[in-house]
Amino acid sequence: MSSAAGSLSEPQVLAHTKRRLFPIEERDASRSYVVADTQFSQDEWLPGRPIEPEIRDRLAPFNRVQVGGGYPDLVGVCDLESELLAVDRLGEEPPLIAIEAKGHTSGGVDTERGIVQAYDRLHEANAAYLAAPTAAITGTDRTLARELNVGVLGVDAGGEVEVLEVPRIVGNRTSSEATALRFQAGAQGVADKSFGLNHPKNYLGYPLAHYAEGDTETLLSEYDVVGAADSARQGAAFLGLIEDGARVELTSLGREVVRFANARYGSVEDALEEFRDWYRSRKRFVEIAPGWGQLARRVIFAYPATELLVTELQAMCDDWQPEPSLVDLVDHLHTVHPTFTVELFLRGDDDVRRRVLTADGELRREALADGTVYHSPTVFQLKTMLYHTGILTERGTEPHRLDPLEDVWALREPV
Repeated sequence: MSSAAGSLSEPQVLAHTKRRLFPIEERDASRSYVVADTQFSQDEWLPGRPIEPEIRDRLAPFNRVQVGGGYPDLVGVCDLESELLAVDRLGEEPPLIAIEAKGHTSGGVDTERGIVQAYDRLHEANAAYLAAPTAAITGTDRTLARELNVGVLGVDAGGEVEVLEVPRIVGNRTSSEATALRFQAGAQGVADKSFGLNHPKNYLGYPLAHYAEGDTETLLSEYDVVGAADSARQGAAFLGLIEDGARVELTSLGREVVRFANARYGSVEDALEEFRDWYRSRKRFVEIAPGWGQLARRVIFAYPATELLVTELQAMCDDWQPEPSLVDLVDHLHTVHPTFTVELFLRGDDDVRRRVLTADGELRREALADGTVYHSPTVFQLKTMLYHTGILTERGTEPHRLDPLEDVWALREPV
């Protein structure tokens, strides 16, 4: 343990490290997502040691993610710069990164413990780092880190981060907790703008209009599919119907929608004509258009969150609760899939996660009764689509109108 550490606290070290490894422009990218441990969402990270509000804002969002045998201070998915890794990438996916931070305390800076903790995370992470004040890192620390394949990042008083030891990226098994972060970092992760529309026909219509002759946005409007073309495009990407990059391309699932339309109507244009009949309709989609409704059900079920929700709602129905409230569902899900539950249901801003999660990552059930803590794309748009496709009994509600204690999440056809 080194005592030559300067005055940088652990939260400060972590904030500077996050800025270096996960810059804002990357944090918003489709392949990047990072969370800080919930201990840093509190007013104090240790008794008598406050966390400055600006540091807390920089570290948000917060979640408690188990990786290896513990909970990293910072964990995320990102394509890191080449100078941070001995190998650019392992496979097609960006690596899962775990960081243990150490800062100045009355006992010095426990850099050795940080290296050992980071090494433990390599049971599931692809790369792990110790981040600590530069003055606290000794030659012995660097030797130990090299032997254990742990990266070392030195942070100076001005917040500059120096790469002292570069780890080799490794392949590892992926836990359900790590999978939740990969889900958020991928094209189908839950964000405030993931689903802007709540009717599945709006998303089914996008690959049809894209495939048809003419401008996609114009066709969506002419056939009364949807006026909000950008939201339809974004939602179609989240549902895996299109790949939305420099140019839009249909996925295999999107091509299947086109095949369905051609088989039933002879052309996508004739199929789009039927979409006029559903404009502004509030009736359950699977009832007014059974064929399309079943196709939409297949698309919605392919969305990663749907199978998890259906599986756990069935388990609740089997065991004790056939018509759980939103609060009951989130409480149950958090016991079996804690990281995924937080990312799927709770808004990512500092205030919400501080109110809902304790320093140990446990839920404050009373905070779940406030509808405004929830992601609209989940409790409004996704739930309404699950209603329209015949999976749930009730449609979704906008967060500002939501009573989570009365909002029922029940399977329409439990087995």
